[in-house]
Amino acid sequence: MPASPQRLSNLDLATLAERLGRLCRQEGRQVTCAESCTGGGVASAITEVAGSSDYFETGYVTYSNAAKTRLLGVDPMLLEAHGAVSREVVEAMVAGACRDSGATLGVAISGVAGPGGGSDAKPVGTVWLAWGDANAQQAEHYHFPGDRRAVREQAVRAALVGLIQRLDA
Repeated sequence: MPASPQRLSNLDLATLAERLGRLCRQEGRQVTCAESCTGGGVASAITEVAGSSDYFETGYVTYSNAAKTRLLGVDPMLLEAHGAVSREVVEAMVAGACRDSGATLGVAISGVAGPGGGSDAKPVGTVWLAWGDANAQQAEHYHFPGDRRAVREQAVRAALVGLIQRLDA
């Protein structure tokens, strides 16, 4: 029986990563991640699990817009029109990561972790995440409270929970 999102969000990152690994193995799935504001936190959590190379081969840290374009194929016009912290960009990021890596499921994250860089439209704590594959994506918008460390940790947690939910469905 699938776990509720609330129950999953109360688990620590190591437990979430272990659960993700079990589901990937059961389903024979490969996962990837394309990260900006989390700087590799999702990849780090996943690879803390021994044997994660069975289901995780490639992760991308694309902190700059140029890297998003070069490594993930994000259209520069999307970045110009919507900004890096947007539904359109994270959907393009996850599609590009899955296309490049061959993974069957991925997550992408872009946000404003702070302490600076926020605006009225996108204050510190604003984070967009997208899950999906090369063909179909689903994005969600969050506003996480706290300092830079707290925002980044909550974004990593949300990324893992979303991956688990999609595999557990």
